[in-house]
Amino acid sequence: MKKNNKLKVGVIGLGPVGMILAVKLHEAGCDVALCEVNETKAKKIKSDGLVLENMMAATAQFENVFTSISQFEGWDADYLFFALKSTHTAGAVKQAMALNTEKLTVVSAQNGIEVEELVAAGFGESKTLRMIINYAGNSSTPNITKVTFFNPPNYIGSINDARAEQAKKIADVLTSVGLETKAVDSFEIVKRSWEKTILNAALSPLCGVGRLTMLEAMSDPDTVELVEQIIREGIQVADAEKIYFPDNFTRTCLKYLKNGGDHFPSLAVDLINNRPTEIDYLNGKIVEYGRKHYIRTSLNLSFTNMVKAMTNKNIISRVPGAAGEVNKRILEKGLANKAAGVAAFKNIDCFLGIDLGSAFTKFCVMDANGIAVFRYFLPSLSNDKQALKNVMTTIATNFNIKSSCATGYGRKHFADTDIIKTEISCAAAAVSYLHPGEKNIIDIGGEDIKIIRCDKDNNVLNFYMNDKCAAGTGSFLAEIAERANINIAEMSSMASLSKYDKELNSFCTVFAKTEIMNWIFDGMTNEDISKGIYISIANKVAKMRLDPGIPTYMIGGVIAHHPYLQVLLNEMFKKDILIIDSPQHAVSYGAAVLAQQNYAKQNKETNNE
Repeated sequence: MKKNNKLKVGVIGLGPVGMILAVKLHEAGCDVALCEVNETKAKKIKSDGLVLENMMAATAQFENVFTSISQFEGWDADYLFFALKSTHTAGAVKQAMALNTEKLTVVSAQNGIEVEELVAAGFGESKTLRMIINYAGNSSTPNITKVTFFNPPNYIGSINDARAEQAKKIADVLTSVGLETKAVDSFEIVKRSWEKTILNAALSPLCGVGRLTMLEAMSDPDTVELVEQIIREGIQVADAEKIYFPDNFTRTCLKYLKNGGDHFPSLAVDLINNRPTEIDYLNGKIVEYGRKHYIRTSLNLSFTNMVKAMTNKNIISRVPGAAGEVNKRILEKGLANKAAGVAAFKNIDCFLGIDLGSAFTKFCVMDANGIAVFRYFLPSLSNDKQALKNVMTTIATNFNIKSSCATGYGRKHFADTDIIKTEISCAAAAVSYLHPGEKNIIDIGGEDIKIIRCDKDNNVLNFYMNDKCAAGTGSFLAEIAERANINIAEMSSMASLSKYDKELNSFCTVFAKTEIMNWIFDGMTNEDISKGIYISIANKVAKMRLDPGIPTYMIGGVIAHHPYLQVLLNEMFKKDILIIDSPQHAVSYGAAVLAQQNYAKQNKETNNE
């Protein structure tokens, strides 16, 4: 393919739109510099490049990956693309003003009506181009975007026709690498911005409010009827603005939207994730212009206000400084060494392990020496997705994470780590890192019991799991304690005071609850009931295979909060079973160990090339 002239192009904002644009500009032979303020994401892009998958397949490496706009200074760009959300544009433009030169042309590659004015406010209309994007994608990892659709062409134009030549040059560059883009005049670009905004307004807030993908929304006759009415309102307002569409425009819009694919549009993703949305520049603008012409836009108004109301539920986003306070509290609670300064971890290599367990999600950050510097946990079944995002943001902000690993029941549904591994592998890695050599590992978790056998080289030789639902696990303990009205935090100390030596006859939670009720009716003390429950669990473990003659270690949340189990198991196995430090975080620590090993392996392979 013939390369174009070496244009110097900066891309600010690396969501799916910016990623696709950057890769295609690079493919066309431009010298492309990127700006991504998330340092972890920027490092990933710097090391692994940007990758496009699905409808477009391409990979590109970039020499210049900046984490602040000020780093563009001296780079002398020909073009600067703003591929940001409108909510972030004003601040970015203010910073970018220091980059202004005579030759610089700025481009608003954003959705919405009049978003280009945010860029023109800083650089002037004569230097500003507007680009209408007709492709979309989903980011599966920090540096990978799955391109979900492209309905060519894109459009680009100078907003006052002063830089039509520059618009034509970029259109030709992108078209040369298959991202068909058409240069148009200032009148046409306004029409195309209204056209795209009506399309976005018709489906984006509906998908966000209803938690529907585009495919789901366009497959239901009831929602399609709403979509059609929203489009008709937009057409009526555009007509009053003397922006005319053909008679079959509604039908064309519905056909376009039906090809959108099984993914969430950008605004819906922001709403679902409790981030500020661009609703003011989509449906909000249609409402604004409708009021100007005394046109009722009831559906656009309804969705505008619903999205705003739902966004305002996110207290963190509307209370100044609250996000920083949450970050601070999480860091203070999770730091293993409370005296350590935050800056201590920003310049050293760290590794993240996440154990998405059935009861709790555990986080562990480990330094290069294998020392756990941060531990945190959250309930796994909570509907508060923002809590998980807050912890991940805190980690990304305060630690120099070089590699990460996810494990546990939810690992396959978590795309924000570099690798995933089984709990067996992570448990073995954790204990082996601290206690190398042959060993048994007993892991009593929320939903299962595992016995892991490691050989002298720390490899998993075999493992065994309980065979009856959640019998004898953390969830079993919690439900039985609740039925007995025993404070689960006091069970271990109460059991140590008992001389009782009988166990529950049933491991089925339903039958065990009935048996507990009989114990209560018989007048048994809480101390005896607690010990009877523990004996049942210990006997369950004792029936599983535990190789003699080698050290045995216990991990998991159950042993962390119920240490009396260790006493009973020591008696049953006639040996000293050891509990490792922070047993509840053992598997997440092991995931961090494997993340470190993966990072070392990748570096070795790179150095050998």
